[in-house]
Amino acid sequence: MLLKISTTYSPATDLGYLLHKHPERMQSFGLPFGQAHVFYPEARVENCTAALLLDVDPIGLVRRPHGQFAENFALAQYVSDRPYVASSFLSVAIARVFSSALSGKCKDRPQLAETVIPLKAELSILPCRGGEKLLRRLFEPLGYTVTAEQHSLDPHFPDWGQSRYWTVTLENTCRLSELLTHLYVLMPVLDDEKHYWVGEAEIEKLLKHGNDWLAEHPEQESIARRYLKHQRRLTREALAQLREEDIQETDEATQAQEETEVEGQIGLNQLRLAAVTEALKQSGAKRVLDLGCGEGKLLRKLLPEKQFEEIVGMDVSHRALRIAQERLHYDRLPEKEKKRLHLFQGSLGYQDKRLAGYDAAAVIEVIEHLDLPRLATFERVLFEFACPRLIVVTTPNIEYNVKFENLQAGNFRHKDHRFEWTRDEFESWAVDVAKRFGYTVVFHPIGPEDENVGPPTQMAVFTRKIDK
Repeated sequence: MLLKISTTYSPATDLGYLLHKHPERMQSFGLPFGQAHVFYPEARVENCTAALLLDVDPIGLVRRPHGQFAENFALAQYVSDRPYVASSFLSVAIARVFSSALSGKCKDRPQLAETVIPLKAELSILPCRGGEKLLRRLFEPLGYTVTAEQHSLDPHFPDWGQSRYWTVTLENTCRLSELLTHLYVLMPVLDDEKHYWVGEAEIEKLLKHGNDWLAEHPEQESIARRYLKHQRRLTREALAQLREEDIQETDEATQAQEETEVEGQIGLNQLRLAAVTEALKQSGAKRVLDLGCGEGKLLRKLLPEKQFEEIVGMDVSHRALRIAQERLHYDRLPEKEKKRLHLFQGSLGYQDKRLAGYDAAAVIEVIEHLDLPRLATFERVLFEFACPRLIVVTTPNIEYNVKFENLQAGNFRHKDHRFEWTRDEFESWAVDVAKRFGYTVVFHPIGPEDENVGPPTQMAVFTRKIDK
């Protein structure tokens, strides 16, 4: 199977920098199912074309213990199109061979990776279960000009009709990483098959590579369903996470403005960050989690503190993580500092083994964004499965809302808040959680405390009684 990528950007040979593959050399790469070869049929200043040729080993496919072809059809292992068509095999090859370009990195010319350039991708044989209409529904909303030629089953026997195979050309002016990402996700979607086992990890891959565009794509449900091999549970989870992230990103600017307007006069956010940082420092924790880290405000306060040997930020929003990385100037951090700081996408609504083994976790102004029925899942994810030694949780005190002159009576501080608790409600919840999961809990006020309505923010510090 063959993928050709061309550009007329000047100088066009910069494509070699973007792909991390020199135009004057042919390079070969071993893959579990064959060999991938990268070469340049044309490398001129005016036009440059890079080709990825994937030579799939059909005998190797048969020998794969959990391959796709363990089907009822007796000859399915021997009669297949897998070595010849652009499918999930080619997606894997892109991820392995063009990994830096796929992630939008260019070591020698970092600004080039962010440059929008004219690009053309040609796929010689692309299966499309759904025809040209589906092909266009997938790529045209992303800004591509699509040229498609369908192949007959046999040109010598026209009565046999048309096949499901197409020669496709996609043209767009975009970043190379965007083109590769769209191909990575959508080629298996068009083929509607995958050659490997599809499990929970595929949800993360889909959200990672679809973070900039999938939430707004009109075919998001179809894409998720086909990408996850029609597994209903996985599709539901992927769409739930995708839509949760979409809601969060849509409201992010509004919420930031609301927070500034409502809480800004007393500088409440800075008071919260200072209180949480001090609680983490006093605990002696060395490896800490910031769950729901958003754009990295707490991370920026923790990073200068040498006590913390490892600092991890997790958020459901890829966009927020990108902003956090930019504001932390991650690319310019010394190598030693980079090793201390880690960011990854995840949801507190799902058990995640990456959260295990840390000394402490901070959950700042997060729980009020969860629907109450999902709170029980959050409790188990954090207190039972991750179970760090120390957990710091902050949430608004709804009683204090009457003190904010610019907040209408009966309104929450943010439109995305599902609830806001009184001091008694928060303490009742926290004491119950501590009892059920083997923690003790103490409470601290944050911000100016009123004798009638208490502080604007309430903080609970949970300490695990016995190491698990």
